[in-house]
Amino acid sequence: MKDSTRRMVGRFKSAAARRGMPSGLLARNALFEPRLHGGVPGLTMLVRPPAPKIYGRIGDLEVRLAQGRADIKRAQRLRYEVFYEEMSAIPNSRARVRRRDEDSYDAICDHLLVVDHAEPEGVWRNTRRPKVVGTYRILRQEVAQRHLGFYTQGEYDIAPLVAQKSPRYRFMELGRSCVEKPYRNKRSVELLWHGLWTYVREHKVDVMIGCASFEGTDPDAHAMALSFLHHNAMAPPEWRCRAHDDLYVPMDRMMPDDINMKTALKGLPPLIKGYLRLGAFVGDGAVIDRQFNTTDVLIVLPVENIDPRYFGHFGAPDEIKSRIAKAR
Repeated sequence: MKDSTRRMVGRFKSAAARRGMPSGLLARNALFEPRLHGGVPGLTMLVRPPAPKIYGRIGDLEVRLAQGRADIKRAQRLRYEVFYEEMSAIPNSRARVRRRDEDSYDAICDHLLVVDHAEPEGVWRNTRRPKVVGTYRILRQEVAQRHLGFYTQGEYDIAPLVAQKSPRYRFMELGRSCVEKPYRNKRSVELLWHGLWTYVREHKVDVMIGCASFEGTDPDAHAMALSFLHHNAMAPPEWRCRAHDDLYVPMDRMMPDDINMKTALKGLPPLIKGYLRLGAFVGDGAVIDRQFNTTDVLIVLPVENIDPRYFGHFGAPDEIKSRIAKAR
């Protein structure tokens, strides 16, 4: 350590001691911010990062918002593993080199994370960051309007709906949802929903929107499920949005009488099935996303439509705190 640095740290410790602060406060996760402190010129004051926004915990799994760039990078790596390595998304050269799924929206969105605090064998405690095993990307209407707009607008013409329903309804976009394969169980998914529902209540959100996907780019491979959505879950006119004309893929690929309900429901991805149970609608038309190798449908979920039976488990709309929040 250089002499000037030693003197600076020594002055900090002396000042800290006078105020009853422990001299060992120089933690590895702390930040230093140059400023005058206690009348000592040149003294660098210790500033700790803010505490993470934690929405709940079950066992070793915790749901919280990303805190800083490092957390976002870990969410992007998980998305890459799921979308590009496990599924069939096509990475560009930058994504392939960095092994992260990233775009310009990441910087303006909040990122909901499920992290695993379990310490693997052979690793010293506190020598690793908790592993990110699930994530949701969240974009509130007021943030979207200040920056890039909603990501979903690239596939569906949602602007008229948002304009018509605002300011009475506040919109929030959901996207990039994924969970690492070994963690795709009821506990992990419920943690994500606890965190998401707490975030919705905290920010007084009225409508959730976003795209959900079928795997593959052949809509005929999902003809029965898409037809079921078209005939049974289409948004009423006052909530309906249509895919852009140049992207529009008809969903009514089968007549209603030809649909086997049991087969159709089995063919729905779990995420879409979960949205429908809550009370969601779908938009008019599907969209083929060739980069992600998916067939997308628009999800519109007004909070007022959510089935009240879920409030007993996840919390009533007027509750702010998560029901699985850690006691402090």
